[in-house]
Amino acid sequence: MIQPRSVVFAAAVLTLAASGPATAHSLLLSSVPVANAVLTTSPASVTLRFNNRIEKRLSRVRLVDEHGTVATAPTTPAKDESAETLVAAVPPLAPGAWRVEWQVFSTDGHVVSGSYQFRLAP
Repeated sequence: MIQPRSVVFAAAVLTLAASGPATAHSLLLSSVPVANAVLTTSPASVTLRFNNRIEKRLSRVRLVDEHGTVATAPTTPAKDESAETLVAAVPPLAPGAWRVEWQVFSTDGHVVSGSYQFRLAP
């Protein structure tokens, strides 16, 4: 006879096993500038740190102003940069609201994207 505890244990193991691959996706851990920051000067770069390695050659960062204009932000791999960090050079920005849009290719083979905003004060 199957014990109720055995059924609960088996269900828990199956649930954990099924959720394993999903947790491997890259998650944004920190950013500079931080989300919702109000800056007095245009940042020289945007730095994004993830929870695992990303394929930098297949990842990108864009900056979009409140009117939808895109400011090019090429990624700039540095030798001392960790495999979990993506840095994008930022051209001089006009005052106003800016949205950082990122898309990274995780080493688990999945593309993950997200965005956050900051403001550049006049």
